[in-house]
Amino acid sequence: MAQTTINIRMDEDLKKQAEYLFSEFGMNMTTAFTIFTKAVVRERKIPFEISVGSDDFFNEYNQKRIKKSIESIRAGKGVAHDLIEVADE
Repeated sequence: MAQTTINIRMDEDLKKQAEYLFSEFGMNMTTAFTIFTKAVVRERKIPFEISVGSDDFFNEYNQKRIKKSIESIRAGKGVAHDLIEVADE
């Protein structure tokens, strides 16, 4: 079977995490993506559920607020708050 090359762009940290995990499974990135692609072709669907809105933390409003906060901190305008730990009873 002829081989081909695929270029995939992704976040560098995500790539490192995936490579580490795949190595724990005893495989490399190519093998992992090949397994994924074979499952998609065989099952004729993505082999896991993809959904929207299950985690409100990642909604558009929160993401904009987080980015604004990061910009403020980088500009030296951040406010430090004390972390208060509450003991479990």
